[in-house]
Amino acid sequence: MKHMARTAMIVGLLVLCFGLFVGCGDKKSQADHSGPPRDSSPKVLTPSADGSVIYQNDTASIDASHTDQGYVMVSYSGSCEKVKLQITGPDQNCYTYLITDQASYVAFPLTAGNGSYSVQVLENVGGDSYVISLEQAIDVSLENEFLPFLYPNQYISFTADSKAVAKGSKLAQDTWTDLEVVQNIYDYVIKNISYDTDKASNVSYGYLPNVDETLESGTGICFDYAALMTAMLRSQNIPTKLEVGYSGEAYHAWISTYVDDKGWIDNIIEFDGKSWQLLDPTLAASNDKEAVKEYIGDGSNYIVKYTY
Repeated sequence: MKHMARTAMIVGLLVLCFGLFVGCGDKKSQADHSGPPRDSSPKVLTPSADGSVIYQNDTASIDASHTDQGYVMVSYSGSCEKVKLQITGPDQNCYTYLITDQASYVAFPLTAGNGSYSVQVLENVGGDSYVISLEQAIDVSLENEFLPFLYPNQYISFTADSKAVAKGSKLAQDTWTDLEVVQNIYDYVIKNISYDTDKASNVSYGYLPNVDETLESGTGICFDYAALMTAMLRSQNIPTKLEVGYSGEAYHAWISTYVDDKGWIDNIIEFDGKSWQLLDPTLAASNDKEAVKEYIGDGSNYIVKYTY
């Protein structure tokens, strides 16, 4: 897989937001269209549990066969109804997931780069108390830094047959650069997905986005927006991070995307042909005041807590 220096696009998706998304104008990058367009066919990587490196007991299994690709596969087959997975990377940031699809392997990303990870499967024993069912230290050496952000995982779940993947491929047709793909997908999502305030007020802990459901319904919460764009971009072989953190005091989800020839840039609003500015589409669509644009355009207002 070949990745040149790329540009990061971060699209903030505010959790406490309202109203409809609208487009941010029709400004397009001035790409060189002298050659053939880029290949828009989907490139979906599929995580697998091969069993070549596996740690298990009677109730849980951690398949570490492909940690060099940036993920582990975990399954639980015990009788406990509440089961968690905790992954702590070399940055000492602890990620907690709910294991909801029992007896099936699910992919979980290793997003903290190379180093030692602690992986724990935890069973609930009452209230908020959990005990360790299975624990394993795993040394990770990635084939390249982009892989954790190309594979699907529990939060960004898609396959080659996903409707979101097909839509992403359609939106990528007749483009010459990854930058144009990002623009097309971004424009489509903010113009065609409306914010579901009822769903946002009733969302439960451990909610998992369904990208095809978001695409079909045309509605979703901020997490749904971010997951849909991330799935589309990853399926176009564009490394994309789904990030969660804070914008001021508001809990937030946004995406960071690498695009050819530019390198990482945090917190983007729109591309005007020459430069990027930060955009939180939900906030920007709800209030067009210059003060709001200045706020969301200041990257210091965004603090990343977790990356998926």
